[in-house]
Amino acid sequence: MKKLLISILFVLVGLFAVDRAGGFAMQWVYDNTDNYIAEKIRYLADEADEDVILLGTSRCNFHYVSPILGDSLGMTVYNGGVDGSESIYSHYISLSLLLEHHTPKIVCLELMGNDFAKYENQFEAISVFAPYVGRSAEADSVFAEAGNLWKYKLSHLYRYNSLAVNNIGGLFFDSQEDDVCGYIPNPKPAFHPDKPFTLDLDIEVDPLKMYYLQKFIDVCRERDIKVVFAISPMFCIARKGLYAPIDSLANKNGIPFLDYHTSGLFLDHPEYYRDGGHLWDKGAKLFTSIFAHDLKQLL
Repeated sequence: MKKLLISILFVLVGLFAVDRAGGFAMQWVYDNTDNYIAEKIRYLADEADEDVILLGTSRCNFHYVSPILGDSLGMTVYNGGVDGSESIYSHYISLSLLLEHHTPKIVCLELMGNDFAKYENQFEAISVFAPYVGRSAEADSVFAEAGNLWKYKLSHLYRYNSLAVNNIGGLFFDSQEDDVCGYIPNPKPAFHPDKPFTLDLDIEVDPLKMYYLQKFIDVCRERDIKVVFAISPMFCIARKGLYAPIDSLANKNGIPFLDYHTSGLFLDHPEYYRDGGHLWDKGAKLFTSIFAHDLKQLL
């Protein structure tokens, strides 16, 4: 029995050593990779000091041209949209990491149905932020809500599981060389969408997501940060009231909500779209000019 216990102890010590050594190696990879998702999260967590920060997922990433917005507002702007970040849980983590070192004047949050709709595996996308477990209590609270905080605290190597291959590949090539203050131009597609599809879903509202949307507002309000909600264009016809939960929350908190999707902006211009959900660079530049004008009027 004693030999068995000693053997188990040796195995555990060995696993601990491998995990910590592997975690250290993957942290070095993460800190030095040119994978654009890791680069963006690193910048938000460690360096961002701009007046205006945009947060959201790929539609934020590809739709808001930072220099155009900055020129219009006379402020510095960083597009912190993280491709594939999926929902308010990820955006709240981004905000929490940012506020550990910087308080911007304005935060623009690009939203979509995923930010209030209930669906399966809703916490899956937050794994890209796992390298920062332990950095922010507020960010850690989302991992705790997801039920996987203990895994990341137990295993340092496991924190780098998400996008590990991409991050290693990013040591050898830059995955996104056209980054301009966080804005990443979507290339012109070979074919534009033919006609808009119709989005007419009965969405079940997730109370937990609405709770985190409210927390997002509350945290910014405590820091005297102006919050703006926005939904950029899609090549898709949306029924009236599709974003009622966001609209209601914005009204309740007295914050601007700029909805360019339901209003049908650019539905008569398929040549601005790369696909049904994303503008390409030409459309993004025109949209940003419109958004910048509207935002400046509000401010």
